[in-house]
This record gives sequence, structure tokens and C-alpha cells, in this order.
Amino acid sequence: MSTDSGAAPVKLTKKDFSSDQDVRWCPGCGDYSILAAVQRLMPELGVPKEDLVFVSGIGCSSRFPYYMDTYGFHSIHGRAPAVATGVKLANPDLSVWLITGDGDALSIGGNHLLHILRRNVNVNIILFNNRIYGLTKGQFSPTSEVGKNTKSSPWGNIDAPLNPIAVALGANATFVARTVDKDPKHMIQTFREAYEHDGVSFVEVFQNCNIFNDGAFFNLTDKDVKDDNQLRLIEGEALRFGKEGNKGIRITASGSPEIVTVGENGVSEDDLLKHDPNQANPSYASMLAHLDLPEFPVPFGVLRRVPGTPYEDHMHAQLANAKLTAGAGDLEKLIRGGETWTVE
Repeated sequence: MSTDSGAAPVKLTKKDFSSDQDVRWCPGCGDYSILAAVQRLMPELGVPKEDLVFVSGIGCSSRFPYYMDTYGFHSIHGRAPAVATGVKLANPDLSVWLITGDGDALSIGGNHLLHILRRNVNVNIILFNNRIYGLTKGQFSPTSEVGKNTKSSPWGNIDAPLNPIAVALGANATFVARTVDKDPKHMIQTFREAYEHDGVSFVEVFQNCNIFNDGAFFNLTDKDVKDDNQLRLIEGEALRFGKEGNKGIRITASGSPEIVTVGENGVSEDDLLKHDPNQANPSYASMLAHLDLPEFPVPFGVLRRVPGTPYEDHMHAQLANAKLTAGAGDLEKLIRGGETWTVE
């Protein structure tokens, strides 16, 4: 999400974006890695600190605005999208970042999340997904897997989990991506691409909660298995993975994805799907979103990036047209016009 205030680029450092507040996440939490990635990225964007706003809801992730030396709102549970939308509409020149978690965004905030996505408000959304409620001490969340034993599901979670990426695609989000807390370089690059997108961006970050759900993503991040279990999405390149880089994904005659080995049974790289996040039809991105272990590797990177006019552009154009057509209006006249009465 680019901004252009007309000012000369401001040269800042990571330290300039670190507030004087003590970071109060549990030692070892993946949130630290995400915070550091964002603080390292901000100087590279050249956006003045006064033009940056971080908005959050409730949860461990939502402490984020305290730790950024920028403007920010620590809002109420699930309503960060509404606050972020208001900020962006009031001043479209601001770079607005929405920080949320799987519980805050997908439970009480699910309805608000859908609307900021479908409206294409020019806001960057970073969803920390640790598949647990951390701040309230270990209850299952909307992304917890079936069978998960927690304080609120001692006999195993029976709720089918939400797929945040699929939810975003279902709301027709114009930019959808996934990254992981164990890979700072990939996080920074993904956040940069989200910022550069003109419209809403949605980034899911797999984040380890080492207190209440430790190891939730170790099958994706441990060095012995990550090459086999991660599918790194690179635009224009074949969907390949594996320690030897010889595994790939192609589409069968029935339209389903399947794993093949390049060099075996006549399979060549030309048979593999080439990654194209720019497809207007979301079916390709949706197929990627539903790839999951143990049958398939899990995709990381940008799944979808398509153009779309931001919501605030539509709104301000509509306001300008209304003023041109009907005049600037008179608020006092509007309030006192029509049927009014006095209560004594």
C-alpha cells in the first residue's frame, strides 16, 4: 500500500520505530520475530513515522501498536477492521497496518474482517495465527485443529478449523499471502509486497505460541522436514519442492492437483504448474490455499495479487460527485429539516 505525501524520503532506522515500552510477550514467542521484521522493514519504505498508523484489536498480537514508535490504536475485540477503515477513509494518505490474531479476526471479528476485505480498503492486514487463544491462557481458537486438547476442549476440539487464506479469498481480497515467523527474510519480503499493493492486503503469519501451543508448526519449520513440507511460491517459476527440488505439482485430467517427481515416468518441469498470482479468477489461488499436510506441502508466499480500485477512492469520488451535483450542503439545515420536534 503506497503513500505519497509529497515529502522527501525520510531516512530512518529500525531503532526509530522501536517505542520506549517494554515488550511484554512471553520469552520465545514468535511475536518478537514478527515485530522485528516490521521494524526492519519500515525504514526501507521511506514513509514518515507520522504517516504510519498501526491498529489492533484484542489478544497477544494486539499489543503491537505499543511497541511501534508511530501512531496507533489498541482498539476493541474484533473491531480493528472498523477502526482501520475509519482511519483510512479520514486520511487516505496514511499508511495503515492492521495487526490481529486468529481469535480476534476470525471469531468475534469475523464479520468485520470480511467487509474490509470485500471493500478493498487500502489497508495492510497481518494476521498472527498460532492456532490457540494465548492471552486468555490456552483455549481452542477458530484455527485449532480437530481433536486439539485445550483448557476449553479437554476431550478434544470438535469444531472444523477455518482456513484464513481461504476466508480472505472467499471475500475476494485482492492480495493474499502467507509467511512464517521462523523466516524473517521471507516475512520482510512478503510484508513489503503487501505494502506495495494498491488495495487491501492480507498476510497470514504462522506464529509459534511456545507456552500454550508449542510446536504447532514445527512440521513446517524444522530443518529436517521444511524442504519437503513447504511449497515456496515464486512468480513465474514451477511449483517445486523437496530436499532435492525434484518434487512438483501438476493438474490431472480431472482438474485436481497431484504430486509428481520430475525425471520419473516421463515427467518434466514443463508438466508442472507455473506460479501466477495475477489471475483474476481466484480458483487457482483457492486451489493453493487448500493444499495441506500430510498429502501436500503447505504454500508460502503470495497466492493472489490482482488490481482493484481501493474503497476510499470510490468513496471520495462519490463525495466529490455529490458536491458537484447537489452542492456542498448545509449540515445545520439538514439536521433541522424534515420532521423535527422539541422535547421539553
